[in-house]
Amino acid sequence: MNIAERYIRLAHGIDAHVPHFIDGYSGPQEWADKTPRSPAELLKEAQAFLQAVEDVPDAGRREWLGTQGRAMHTHARVVAGQQVPFAEEVRGLYDIDPLTAPLDELDSALKAFEEALPGTGSVTERLERLRDRVALKNDDVLRVANPILHELRRRTLDLYGLPEGEDFTIHLVTDKPWSGYNWPLGNLQSRIDINTDFPVPLPGLPNLLAHEGYPGHHTENAHKETELVRGRGWQEHQLQLLYSPQSVIAEGIATNALDMVMPEKEVQAWLTGELAQLSGLDPQDILAFQHAVKAREDIKHISGTAAVMLYQDAQSEDEVVNFLKHYNAVTEERARHSLSFIRHHRGYVYTYTVGHALVKKYVEQHGKAGFGELLKQPVTPSGLSRQ
Repeated sequence: MNIAERYIRLAHGIDAHVPHFIDGYSGPQEWADKTPRSPAELLKEAQAFLQAVEDVPDAGRREWLGTQGRAMHTHARVVAGQQVPFAEEVRGLYDIDPLTAPLDELDSALKAFEEALPGTGSVTERLERLRDRVALKNDDVLRVANPILHELRRRTLDLYGLPEGEDFTIHLVTDKPWSGYNWPLGNLQSRIDINTDFPVPLPGLPNLLAHEGYPGHHTENAHKETELVRGRGWQEHQLQLLYSPQSVIAEGIATNALDMVMPEKEVQAWLTGELAQLSGLDPQDILAFQHAVKAREDIKHISGTAAVMLYQDAQSEDEVVNFLKHYNAVTEERARHSLSFIRHHRGYVYTYTVGHALVKKYVEQHGKAGFGELLKQPVTPSGLSRQ
């Protein structure tokens, strides 16, 4: 049994115990074996896999498989009933440290954000009113998304190339804990879902579509399928594992995606010009919303801090909701929606913030060509942090 097959069989064994661990798989179906294995058997299998990885000759492939293998070993420990402290869990699953924010820094950042919001009333009321003024009707989301995707694809093709035959479909969904999702389907195809539980604000739509599509998740998956699976025969890349270091790099790529194809000032001009006209929204409201979003960037690590409150400090859900309401300046409904994501995904919340910082730093050092490398080459969070 080759190393890719061992990797894929172990992942499917864990997925039988950890729902949604496998985000996408397009390899041989005979390897997708979810025959029930006991926790003890899984733990033994994970340990044996880590030993087998040491014999992989290619250093980059060996490091990537080893890091992914340690995540699966951590899952196996949890499944086996071992008590793994939350910080150790995050390090084991994602190859990163959990980051939190001191309350005095959050208070200062929240005050600056409040001063940037127009109007009167509480910060939450002002933000909700402004968000309502720039929200798209559900019937308009896909219509407005079409020209955005066309332009993002054109720029991605010019800067980073795209494999021939890549494509995705896009759908509106409800009752989800996330705002958007890319489902990798294999054969260079994806499905992108946009959640309409809350109205979709126009100023966030280019970033959402870049994140999930061009040059984000869909682009990375298509390039790695082409370069690694078809080009090198590394079949482990036919598998996307959600709760693993792979996601730190994926979310780091996706959260930086829009900046890699369009400067901030150009995004602003696009939104207040062509896209405002297309959607029938007031350009001044769009500018005010963008200004508020920019001011909000210093309110960092809210979800990560909330996760520590919940899983490490054993605070109640109501305490966490109040924290999210206050520092995100959102309604109770939105705060509970955020809590449901944290409940559902635990330490995954760190993939966005830590992944973003790692990829941004790498691009600052290596330019957009470095971003193109990350789209095509297997890297680990700790490996990226060393560069």
